[in-house]
Amino acid sequence: MTNLSRKIFSRAAKLGLPILPASIALAGITSPAIAQTRSQSSLEQIESYSNQWQTAEINQVTNVNQLRDVSPADWAYEALRSLVDRYGCIVGYPDQTYRGNQALSRYEFAAGLNACLNQIERLIASSEAVLREDIETINRLLQEFEAELAALGGRVDNLEGRVAFLEDHQFSTTTKLVGEVIFGLGGVVSGTTNDGDDDIDQVTVFGDRVRLELETSFSGEDLLFTRLSTGNFPSFADETGTFQGDLSFAQPEGNDIALEVLFYNFPVGDKTSFIVGPAGVAADDIMNTVSVLDGDGGAGAISAFGTRSPIYLSQGDAGLGVAHSFNDLIEVNAGYLASPANEPSSGSGLFNGPYSAMGQVTLTPSDSLTFALTYNHSYEQSDTETGSNRANIRSFTVSDAFPDGVPTFSNSYGGAFSWALSEKFVLGGWGSYSNVGTLASDDGLNRGSQDIWQWAATLAFPDVIKEGNMAGIIVGMEPWVTDSNIDSVGDDEDTSLHVEAFFEYRVNDNIAITPGIVWVTSPDNNSNNDDLVIGAIRTTFSF
Repeated sequence: MTNLSRKIFSRAAKLGLPILPASIALAGITSPAIAQTRSQSSLEQIESYSNQWQTAEINQVTNVNQLRDVSPADWAYEALRSLVDRYGCIVGYPDQTYRGNQALSRYEFAAGLNACLNQIERLIASSEAVLREDIETINRLLQEFEAELAALGGRVDNLEGRVAFLEDHQFSTTTKLVGEVIFGLGGVVSGTTNDGDDDIDQVTVFGDRVRLELETSFSGEDLLFTRLSTGNFPSFADETGTFQGDLSFAQPEGNDIALEVLFYNFPVGDKTSFIVGPAGVAADDIMNTVSVLDGDGGAGAISAFGTRSPIYLSQGDAGLGVAHSFNDLIEVNAGYLASPANEPSSGSGLFNGPYSAMGQVTLTPSDSLTFALTYNHSYEQSDTETGSNRANIRSFTVSDAFPDGVPTFSNSYGGAFSWALSEKFVLGGWGSYSNVGTLASDDGLNRGSQDIWQWAATLAFPDVIKEGNMAGIIVGMEPWVTDSNIDSVGDDEDTSLHVEAFFEYRVNDNIAITPGIVWVTSPDNNSNNDDLVIGAIRTTFSF
């Protein structure tokens, strides 16, 4: 019983009213009724309870002896009998019980009192006898609680005013605005290019990446996702001569804002959902990347390779995807991405230009363990912008004859897992094999193929030092060419190791600071180059 309820019963006793147990005020309102009215205003809830009380005629008690769990020995028996005999404003449960010791909420008390007052009003209106002392007692109660009622009325008025203000000024009844701003400080600490002949300039840069996202739902289960983005944090690939070690939050767009992502995700039944979008749809929008370090550049790993397996990094644009959960163990995903899909020229469009078709089976044997097997077939989308230059053959072969690089097709097969050994330690990893073939052309290029491998092992430490923090270590080998029979391209003779460490310190729910370092041995898989070291401090503001 609340303090207010105790105060009411105490004052009622002083005025000569029967002292009722907590549940006497309202016996006919059950917990489902309470749940149905949680979203209503205070006055609407009281009215709802009262109406349910008054319409519960099937359980109306005309004699206190109808209640199986009420006996003359109960201390409130006479008070209950008086309310039944004189006013008929007590109802019981369908099983003919009263449950007098059941807990009472303030809404239930108000609704029960209102029901009895309504019954008294009906008796007066029909000229039936109502004891004068009862009316006098009610008047005294109103006087006694005048201050409390005035305070309650003021609080209700204040709440209604605040709700009206929010309704007038809210962004949308169906849309939520989400923002993320990254301040990035970073640079190359050491390294050489061109067989070790040229030192990489050790210049510290300070840039940004900004995303504004509109998340709109029309049914509560669907999602229309719109992202506007910009940034000026550079890619270090031009300076280092390799994609290896490039940072995940790089967005060298000169702070020109543009629409980056637009898609609609909607369910069909309980186990199937579809995603369709004309811009910026990517593989990680369609399927689970199975990595706790995947924060899409704003959280988690600081490098592109450390964020997720390169098998998910095919270029996206317009796309269609489907996800179907057979049960809690197995989920199947499939997707089709095309770029540029909005150009009507030859060699472009949704079905005539570059595309990637992918599928994935995700297995979740337990809440702590997840596996994924992925297949990706692509046409002119074999580059992932991670790994060696030869592993990105389209950008490697850009020339006057091939402005976009040589035409390719590829088949990639990958696997990934994440295993939470405890609440503060997650083991993960991934690996993939890709066979990339070149297509014969009128420019004298013969058909050929190359084999590309990559792998990584990850250690994640959630909530280290304090809740919300994340530390991570990534050790792996970015995509490299192990075998090639493509003319004048060859394979990567040396191996290169990627080692990364970061610590994401969460200042509060909206600000996180992440220092990190990336170390790449034999950059571009060339042992003549000195090791590449890139350092960064990422500050992420989210709202």
